[in-house]
Amino acid sequence: MNLDLKNKTALVCGSTQGLGLAAAIEISILGANVVLMARNEEKLKAAIKLLDVAKEQHHQYIIADFSDHHNVRSAINNFIEQGNNIHILINNTGGPAGGKAINATDDEFLQAFSSHLICNHILVQAVVPGMKSAGYGRIINVISTSVKQPIAGLGVSNTIRAAVANWSKTLASELGGFGITVNNVLPGFTNTTRADYVIKKKAADLNKSEAEVMKELLAEIPVGRIGQPEEFGAAVAFLSSPASSYINGINLPVDGGRTSCL
Repeated sequence: MNLDLKNKTALVCGSTQGLGLAAAIEISILGANVVLMARNEEKLKAAIKLLDVAKEQHHQYIIADFSDHHNVRSAINNFIEQGNNIHILINNTGGPAGGKAINATDDEFLQAFSSHLICNHILVQAVVPGMKSAGYGRIINVISTSVKQPIAGLGVSNTIRAAVANWSKTLASELGGFGITVNNVLPGFTNTTRADYVIKKKAADLNKSEAEVMKELLAEIPVGRIGQPEEFGAAVAFLSSPASSYINGINLPVDGGRTSCL
């Protein structure tokens, strides 16, 4: 199985913590040069030290704020104009705040749409020409199992994640002929700060203790435990590799079997 990513460059967004950082680490272990993208330079400097360099990789970072798509466009365009090519793009942005869809404001929907779909699209448009020239491209979008089953209390997220999933499926059809695959990875309940937020929010909404909420969540997961970030990162790394060349346009849950639909 060819998992070698030596001489490939991967841009990983939201990569100073959680799932993004886990994906960046696993991709670096396969030999890729990794470009971290996030808004906090101090955290970027700390994260880059965690990446594997056993194959003499060269890692970099880009500072960009996904709450401002103009800033993201400027940052990626500047990077590409310096002669850099990206072979692997991992789109990953922190989820919108919780709450019922019926109570969401116009601005909440617009901001989430901009931070997720518009920023993703800007990055894809910037890196696809280089992928076409190389005859190799992997675009992987970190979304949510809510694209298969909406999650109660995450109304804005459910809506926007579904838009990203359909955008991704469309791109898979448009780009597949160039050696570029486009796939979505759907994290389940994983040990991250986002999971902590969801537990606290659900406990407050249901007037239950966090321990009660955790017990109920674990009961829904067939493997009987929460996932670890590196398990999610491994799935992303595989889809980044040459071995995944005939996998295109899918939604891959990494959730311990919690999603009840196919």
